[in-house]
Amino acid sequence: MPDPIIETPALERGHRKERTGEVVSTKMAKTIVVRVQRRFQHPKFKKVVTSFNKFYAHDETGEAKLGDLVRIQETRRMSKTKCWRLVEVVTRNTEPAAVTA
Repeated sequence: MPDPIIETPALERGHRKERTGEVVSTKMAKTIVVRVQRRFQHPKFKKVVTSFNKFYAHDETGEAKLGDLVRIQETRRMSKTKCWRLVEVVTRNTEPAAVTA
């Protein structure tokens, strides 16, 4: 008797990287810039080092605002720099935006 075929859900996309970070820019149309913090121990000096990376993520509905904590997921390349998409807004920024002159 053959093995039954196990169907995977339509939303199953395999293993894709996910990152959580803070929105630092929303000035582009349908694109947000997310700053992701990574803390690790330096291999030689054993001091804890903090490094930051910027990721450009696709935000179709424009729901993410400046200062929000968001979760992004790796996806197909959409432009030269954009290969991430917004999954959800984890927490909203409650502080008013700082005005810079």
